[in-house]
Amino acid sequence: MDTLPLLDEFIAHLRLERTLSENTADSYRFDLSRLGSYLNQQGLTDLTLVTAGDLSAYIRALHDVGLAPASIQRTLSSLRGYFAFAVAEGAAALDPTILLESPRGGRYLPAVLTVEEIEKVLFAIDTGKRCGARDRAMLETLYATGMRVSELAAFTDEQLLASEGLVRIFGKGSKERIVPIGEIALDWIATYRETERPLFVRQSTDSTIFLNIRGDALSRMGIWKIIQHYVKLSGIGKHVSPHTFRHSFATHLLEGGADLRTVQEMLGHANIVTTEIYTHVDREYLKEVHRTFHPRFKKNAGIIH
Repeated sequence: MDTLPLLDEFIAHLRLERTLSENTADSYRFDLSRLGSYLNQQGLTDLTLVTAGDLSAYIRALHDVGLAPASIQRTLSSLRGYFAFAVAEGAAALDPTILLESPRGGRYLPAVLTVEEIEKVLFAIDTGKRCGARDRAMLETLYATGMRVSELAAFTDEQLLASEGLVRIFGKGSKERIVPIGEIALDWIATYRETERPLFVRQSTDSTIFLNIRGDALSRMGIWKIIQHYVKLSGIGKHVSPHTFRHSFATHLLEGGADLRTVQEMLGHANIVTTEIYTHVDREYLKEVHRTFHPRFKKNAGIIH
């Protein structure tokens, strides 16, 4: 059940009968496509067998990958709307979302990958295969810049300032920020553009950098599925989303000594409070350094006069 039953019909219902905007309807489709992939991974191929417990586990998984509380709430809205529609259309006998509790408000600590885990995912990509150079360039760019998946999907030639080692990113509210990208990601982008991208280009193709095999911009769900594939190949055993690369980018900068306001600017956060969530990992890193190197950490350490 990689694709949920009646998904197209539900999206049409949102647009025509509930007059939701194209962006909102697309967000609902993304949320529900991601649910379909999750249920398929759990071996749930029959919609009538999905329980409130299954959906609760799914919501917890979204928390684990650091999805923002607002995005969690939108996901819950899409689930409730979809299952109510499925019951009305006879695709499900009961609505499991009736028993689904909304999570309490508050900030959730983002899941991050270690540098070694990032490398395992990157090295799991066979760059000799079709789309390999594209996928390596794409994941290197995610990790090098901390882009959101929507920003990566919309990334164009005009935004890449390769000679300066910078990228222009248009984030929420079309706010622009300038972020360094680094030589490794630039090299992989150059390799992809020289070797693979020309094979994908069609007459209708625009200046979007990362293309699917039909010459169109990759969708957010397409990028999510690509990442799931390589995470599975890497064997790291963690729930990973495109946002996990963003979380890891921020955390590794802080661990390396970057100040919070610089990281805030690179992430495009309007409020530094949002960025402060990453300091929890930085504090854990500091504690680990203290445990490892401080002579007075252990209770049985000798008294130093």
